[in-house]
Amino acid sequence: MITSEEQLRSLYAMPAEKALLKQQVDLDRHCLRFIALSPLCVMATGGGAGSLMDASPRGGKPGFVKAPDHQTLLIPDASGNNRLDTLSNLVADPRIGLLFMVPGFDETLRVNGVARLRDEAHYTALFASAGLRPRTVIEVEVREAYLHCPKALMRARLWKPDAQVPRNVMPSFNQMIHQQIGLPAPSEAQEAMVERYEQQIAAEQGR
Repeated sequence: MITSEEQLRSLYAMPAEKALLKQQVDLDRHCLRFIALSPLCVMATGGGAGSLMDASPRGGKPGFVKAPDHQTLLIPDASGNNRLDTLSNLVADPRIGLLFMVPGFDETLRVNGVARLRDEAHYTALFASAGLRPRTVIEVEVREAYLHCPKALMRARLWKPDAQVPRNVMPSFNQMIHQQIGLPAPSEAQEAMVERYEQQIAAEQGR
């Protein structure tokens, strides 16, 4: 069992100089372009009092995350299940980690910083569409940013058409949730749920 950083480091070579130098304190033009192309990021947060870490996907049209300057990101909080895991974590602990992905790119972009929750009209209005606007916007002060090598997504073959798994190899989302919490089988089929969500998302995006 590894119990010290010395033990851990003894198992691995030292990182290449380029791997260390690539880390930046703000967003350069390549990072900004990557974020503008990205329809998906995974947001990692941790709450207070020793609570467990949490990772939550956030998605939208490419460019749904705005970068008003080289050290700031604005992320709208779209409608969800209202558990507020991420937002509650950020109230207790402002540290945040973001992993941006672009379909077709095996490289990813990692951004770390500290966050504040903004509910002022100036912030929510930036994302208004069809009369809808987020209740809160996550404002991230960027402290670290660096491009991550493509090996993980290459191994996963995430974007390869022949790597896609048919959805019917598992029960529907609602069937699984109902079984997990001991409710009767749901009447809504997977296709009906997807259609309902697509309508909600279309309304959010003003389509």
